[in-house]
Amino acid sequence: MNEEIIGTRQFTIIVFLYSIGTAILVIPAVMVEVVKQDAWITSAVGVVLSFLVIKLFITLANKTPNLSFVEANEKILGKFIGKFTAVGFIILTFISASQLLYYIGNFMQTEVMPETPTVAFVILVNVALIYATYLGIEVFARSAEILLTLFLFLFLIFVICISPEIDVKNVQPILETTTKPFISSIFIFTSIHSLPIIVLLMVFPSAINENKSAQKGFYIGTIGGGAVLTLIIGLCILVLGVTNTSSRAFPSYALAQRISIGNFLQRIEVVMAFMWFFTIFIRLYLYFYATVKGLGQILNIKDHRQLILPLGMISIALSQIIHPNVIHSTEYNKVTWPLFISSFAIFLPLLLLIVAKLRKINCAKKDSNTINERVDNEENNIN
Repeated sequence: MNEEIIGTRQFTIIVFLYSIGTAILVIPAVMVEVVKQDAWITSAVGVVLSFLVIKLFITLANKTPNLSFVEANEKILGKFIGKFTAVGFIILTFISASQLLYYIGNFMQTEVMPETPTVAFVILVNVALIYATYLGIEVFARSAEILLTLFLFLFLIFVICISPEIDVKNVQPILETTTKPFISSIFIFTSIHSLPIIVLLMVFPSAINENKSAQKGFYIGTIGGGAVLTLIIGLCILVLGVTNTSSRAFPSYALAQRISIGNFLQRIEVVMAFMWFFTIFIRLYLYFYATVKGLGQILNIKDHRQLILPLGMISIALSQIIHPNVIHSTEYNKVTWPLFISSFAIFLPLLLLIVAKLRKINCAKKDSNTINERVDNEENNIN
């Protein structure tokens, strides 16, 4: 199978949309429930701490720049232990992909079409997911450029339209939260926003044409996505208040329902729905792509695309049983998920760095001239 390469601009866009992901609808309720009106402050702190997380990922990736994260595990830890940790990582990505399918089905049934079974929405999205995965990461990266333009346009409309509903009293008093909930909410925000970016090491830097530029894109995309989430959390508090935000499953969607301009422009919550679909599909694709590609590398399969259909069918079934109800999903996001993702996004990378240093593993990046020429030629053909 031909090596797939994406540009640094495309990678930055993917990081930006991926870091937003499901959080644009889910995270306001989780954060506000823990720290009330100070949720926007803790999310801002979480964005700053993302610098350390991204620095960790880049440092690890530069140890084995020609390998994906799954391959790096085997290279650094050895075949047996490396495959064991790689399988754990694949389980993480596959469960996460199935969970996102659950979110899509649950959201559509709850807010849009209550009489339609969730599995119907899951199957429709999965068909698009399977097709996109079959086309490859290069086609997906070009599509992300289009989605970025639409997302920014819709987000600007959303912020402008909801601004008249803001009530500053809803964020007062400021910094009333005690230390323990404050730290806990930062950890929750980081676990949803920046720690899942570990999945992008499946393409960074092995599938990027310029390593140094992509490193800047890593930071820019993460900070940009964090800024969007912080703004969404702040708007939910300012408009809906603490009680309404924490009691709703999808507070930012309810926020969009409050938009009313001159009793003429109303009920444009579809704007929020489309923004969420863009970002969640980006994250869903990368979870599933990492699962398919990583499993193919573990099993030494030359063409990993033959795994797409069976894994896609399994993910449909898993999405129907992963969460019995919304309450279970909320508790999972607050308690189980932060610990689950930390194991593979903090402790495993630190272990890999320590072992790589002890074993003096520090591979050189392959020559990028051929890669750059290939990307330039493809861009010229598209133009």
